Amino acid sequence: MRRIDVFNGDADGLCALRQLHLAEPVASELVTGVKRDIALLERAEVGRAGPGDLVTVLDVSLERNRAALLGLLERGARVRYFDHHYAGSIPSHPGLEAHIDASPGVCTSILVDRHLGGRFRSWAVAAAFGDGLDQAALDLGATIPLGAAELEELRELGRSLNYNAYGETVADLLLPPARLYGVLCKYDDPLQFVAARDIFDRLNKGRHEDLEAAAGVAPRWSGPGGLVLVLPDASWSRRVSGTLANHLAGLHRRQAVAVLALRGSGYVVSLRVPAGASCGADEFCRSFPGGGGRKEAAGIDLLPATEVDAFVRRFADAYG
Repeated sequence: MRRIDVFNGDADGLCALRQLHLAEPVASELVTGVKRDIALLERAEVGRAGPGDLVTVLDVSLERNRAALLGLLERGARVRYFDHHYAGSIPSHPGLEAHIDASPGVCTSILVDRHLGGRFRSWAVAAAFGDGLDQAALDLGATIPLGAAELEELRELGRSLNYNAYGETVADLLLPPARLYGVLCKYDDPLQFVAARDIFDRLNKGRHEDLEAAAGVAPRWSGPGGLVLVLPDASWSRRVSGTLANHLAGLHRRQAVAVLALRGSGYVVSLRVPAGASCGADEFCRSFPGGGGRKEAAGIDLLPATEVDAFVRRFADAYG
């Protein structure tokens, strides 16, 4: 039997996988990529799965992978699916075990934490911090013996793991996600990974240097309800866009924040909106081709450069 783990290369995907592997210490094939490489079930190595094989999917949109998922199920593969993004209609199939919850304040690692009864909760705390769910992270952290200093270390770890997943290709990243997981899997507790310093310090330093570079960029548009930032064509901007959106959302908690980063002929868009906003981030982004996500955090795969002005006008109408 083949075991294939398909996971988003960000903090949530990495920490969800680590929890499952601690509960089920068996060898598996890893399929991952940069944060925005979400059509992972279409990969050839996944498509070859068939009768008797188990495919575990973590933090990858079902809506965007529906055809590939149905193909796996039709070929007789079993699929476990943990995700917190908008899924649309969830297929009813005896081979599918779905743990999907798109509620605000939930990430995939929290769903895995629930599934495992909180056995490895510190990983879920780090993931929630990385996904910008600080209150959820603090609430989880309050249920296990963590001091203020340890919570801060998990916050920095989650943010740095998440930061590492942003880029146009794996070559843009400080460390490829599969290789990073190869280091993380040596530790039962994320604080042990932090204490080892080497890789953690490398990721943390790179994140802060890129955020410093982004601090010098003036908003393309700003108003009482939000701001839009368009990043220049630079290597650091290919990495920092998603993390910058979370960072700015933390600084401007009552405002919507959109970050646009140049990719070829268009822009990758990261959108964050406050809880209770009249227009959810997922709803707004789905109004553009290639858009989707969650109510408070969503994105657009590629916004044509010719549509930037229209995006800003619609953003101002929705959140200004």
